[in-house]
Amino acid sequence: MSTPIPQPPGYFLVGNISDVDPKDSIGSINRLSEKYGEIFKLSLFGSDRYFLCSERLVQEVCDENRFVKKINAGLEQVRNGVGDGLFTAYNDEHSWGVAHRTLVPAFGPIGIQHMYDEMYDIATQLVSKWARSDPEDSIHVTDDFTRLTLDSIALCAMDKRFNSFYHEEMHPFVDAMSEFLVESGARSRKTRLELMLNRAPTVRYESNIALMKSVAQEVVDRRRRIPSEKKDLLNAMLFGKDPKTGERLSDDTIMNNMITFLIAGHETTSGLLSFATYFLLKNPEALQRAQQEVDDVVGKGPIKFQHMSKLPYIEAVLREALRLTPTAPAFSVTPKPGTTEPVIIGGQYLIPPNSTLICFLSKSQRDPGVYGSDADEFKPERMLADKFEKLPSGSWKPFGNGARGCIGRPFAWQEAILTLALVLQNFNVRLADSSYQLKIKQTLTIKPDNLYIKVSLRPGIDPITIEKKMFGDVEAAKDDRKKTASNAVGAGDLKPMTVLYGSNSGTCEGLAQKLASMGGSQGFEATVKPLDSGVDRFPLDQPVVIISASYEGLPPDNAALFVQWLKSSSSAKFKGAECAVFGCGHRDWVTTYQKIPTLIEDELSGKGANIIIPRGETNVAAGTIFDDFDGWSDRLWSALGSKSAAVVGGLEMELSSSSRATHLRYSVQDALILKNELLTSGGGIPEKRYTEFKLPTSVTYEAGDYLALLPMNGLSVVSRVLRRFKLPWDATMKLKKGSHSTIPTDVEMSVSTVLASYVELNAPNTRKNLQTLASYAGDAKLDAAEGTGQSALDVLEANPELPVPFAVYLSMLAPMRIRQYSISSSPLSDPTIATITFSLASDTGVSSKAHPGVATHYLKSLSPGSTVQVAIRKSPAPFHPPVDPSVPVIMMCAGSGIAPFRGFVQDRAIKLSTSNAPETFAPAVLIIGCRDPKLDKIHASELEKWQNQGAVKVYYAYSRASEQSDGCKYAQHRLWRERKEIGELFSKGARVYICGSSALGKGVGETAQRMVVEYSKEMKGKDMSEDEARKWWEGLRGERYAVDVFD
Repeated sequence: MSTPIPQPPGYFLVGNISDVDPKDSIGSINRLSEKYGEIFKLSLFGSDRYFLCSERLVQEVCDENRFVKKINAGLEQVRNGVGDGLFTAYNDEHSWGVAHRTLVPAFGPIGIQHMYDEMYDIATQLVSKWARSDPEDSIHVTDDFTRLTLDSIALCAMDKRFNSFYHEEMHPFVDAMSEFLVESGARSRKTRLELMLNRAPTVRYESNIALMKSVAQEVVDRRRRIPSEKKDLLNAMLFGKDPKTGERLSDDTIMNNMITFLIAGHETTSGLLSFATYFLLKNPEALQRAQQEVDDVVGKGPIKFQHMSKLPYIEAVLREALRLTPTAPAFSVTPKPGTTEPVIIGGQYLIPPNSTLICFLSKSQRDPGVYGSDADEFKPERMLADKFEKLPSGSWKPFGNGARGCIGRPFAWQEAILTLALVLQNFNVRLADSSYQLKIKQTLTIKPDNLYIKVSLRPGIDPITIEKKMFGDVEAAKDDRKKTASNAVGAGDLKPMTVLYGSNSGTCEGLAQKLASMGGSQGFEATVKPLDSGVDRFPLDQPVVIISASYEGLPPDNAALFVQWLKSSSSAKFKGAECAVFGCGHRDWVTTYQKIPTLIEDELSGKGANIIIPRGETNVAAGTIFDDFDGWSDRLWSALGSKSAAVVGGLEMELSSSSRATHLRYSVQDALILKNELLTSGGGIPEKRYTEFKLPTSVTYEAGDYLALLPMNGLSVVSRVLRRFKLPWDATMKLKKGSHSTIPTDVEMSVSTVLASYVELNAPNTRKNLQTLASYAGDAKLDAAEGTGQSALDVLEANPELPVPFAVYLSMLAPMRIRQYSISSSPLSDPTIATITFSLASDTGVSSKAHPGVATHYLKSLSPGSTVQVAIRKSPAPFHPPVDPSVPVIMMCAGSGIAPFRGFVQDRAIKLSTSNAPETFAPAVLIIGCRDPKLDKIHASELEKWQNQGAVKVYYAYSRASEQSDGCKYAQHRLWRERKEIGELFSKGARVYICGSSALGKGVGETAQRMVVEYSKEMKGKDMSEDEARKWWEGLRGERYAVDVFD
């Protein structure tokens, strides 16, 4: 008996057209596969399409004895431009067989080797261009890889030079091709009536086809005017004969295949190189290993053809990039012609004859049944030759299948290996925006969207020697360089200093900017950069200050490359360097507190660097970040022999808008508030709220991720500042150019805007701030004290006669910080909507003034329809729901810590409701701590519905009404009461997630340790000590349990 194939509900006539976003069809299909599993059906204008999303189904339909390639609707439109080209020809089209047999030898091993020198020539043009760029220039990497691959296929296959690297704009063929592919996809979704009524796109479409054909015709005409003995693809098309029939290609077929190769020969390979670059930069260990392989195999000389087969890890990187992001993300098949009866696939699904089956590689190549629970992670090791060869045949199909697979695969593979090796040999590469998350640009193929990198030449390489090095004349280049070495010296009285920071949330970057702003008054001109920019360019001739945090024991996003490089580099790169390190951490993370700053200092010291002063540190939980940093920086300046840093000077400015996000150095986008609701019911407990955001279509997220918000100060606190300094609301100001500030310089701005948008007004006073304020008090006593939670504004209001200039006050304020909130929704519900569930915060100290939390009160003030600036931040990899539904889940939270778990459970409920095999879902348990079921039992009705569905089992602990929760006051008490059930799930491999305050994390940890001690004694007859239990629990962190603490 066959199994019904799931399908989303559709509409009359148009079917499931609303389920697929034409601007993000890949994302739409991905989300549908999350809901419906390995197979589902969509009906579009009466035409049924079956999407196959598992390896086993893809493998089965790739059997060419049963199924053949289907020219789908999109490719049918592409035929308007390329006709019977190899990629778009019908299976029974005679010209396809002739062309295929004639042209395959051109891409054989000998032909590919003959193309190497010309391929190398184009690749070196890319390297030469990058070598002459400034290390801080942002390079649109996909554009440059497009230049490379277009020029490479044109020169190697057709002896045509487009010289794309010598022009600012891309060759017109590229734009015409891109528009042609996009419009082909769009036309496949339009009715004939729509095409007739709106002629403008068709006119443009036909114009682009004409341009592509004119380029191809020009290449053919040139070869016929100037014959060549070169054994390239063009000569094969013009003069080759089909070994089977003796026929030659017709002029139309030549033209169609010319355009086909110009499109296919560059479009997908540039995407592959771009994706590979992205994944390497997001995975520093893989990047380090790939670069080391190039150094070991090639060294510093030219990369030769013989090296192509000796770079297995580079190949593994490319295979893994194509697995995760196949540049041609799907292909279609249909039962063989003549099939009249329905066919069964997967042993259970009935498929009508003549049906279109779409092998959706973006999902099938991430099948956890093949690749495991980490199928979504980038791990090139799984693609090394021995493991790659053992993979099931349907698990990796980025080049298509069988006879209709890509005949240019050897060309693309050689080009990709060569280019990646050349880049790694000569450059250190980093993301221009370390917080960049992958966005997909889609035509009929996919590429990363807005992917920018920064490159710097590796040590011993410069723009003059690099070309000679690439072509083998290394020693001559060195000699020439020695003769022309510059003897220039720097000018000015300020000494250079480099400040490197590692920061995700902006705190350490803010400290770096603060230190740099003090540099001028201490005799130093400080340059501020992310830590990753120090890779292979670590200064030995000036002080280097490093400010970094740790995240679950891992480096920040913009420090990961540096840490990996530091650990693997020799002492020679650091010997004699003058360094100082300051670390931010949270004491609750006992095993990872200050791990990265400590590692950096230890590595530097162990490799010969001089540590100027001992490492400074701050515990962010204590709320003394700026005091700790000020004290440490004073000792640093003293050790460097600079002037006293006791008092803050004013910014050089004139009291008299560009984007604040840019100046604050945050990458955010606009989102729309859809809902903003109160969830709690008074009773003297903190408000908890629920806010729903409409995200830009380019933004994607997963359950467990964060929504980062760039807030604004409230009108009340801004008004207080204006009153204190007797400034009107329309007062303007202008910072002098050169002021080291995140506030825009050399532009007139409203003071109110600056106060509301650019600085923290409620942050507690630092010791240095109080010293600065006291310096203006003279002999009078300052009404202020340390550790009270007072802000600088509080002190100024308490001391109304204090003559502090506004410029001095402004210089004391830290830049506005971005705030992160756990997302409380699943993208399976609606990928364009994200929600957060949060508590209204108050920054209260010992002082009489309570400071409302900036971001939460900002959110509270917003009405539906308001626009805010947000970004999606990925949570640590362990804090996502298991990919495999057979893994049990245990979730524990308190208060608004329920947020990520609402998203987890919603995700499970949707998958469960659309699954063909609900019995494969393991149990999930959620323990919630709150105060009172009548006051703050939030999201209760949804959780009850999902519990009835079988998606979760919910337990509560009420701190003010424990009699209603079986005597359980806190979540850890409920954990102990339900320890038998929880223990059984844990023994079956359950993943544990904890979200809430540090007290919750500590309480759950202690309870888990009690549970294992009890288990050891009762079940194994062995006494386990508290210390053994603690080490057992700590050893599971990141592997079996993940924690998200927000205080």
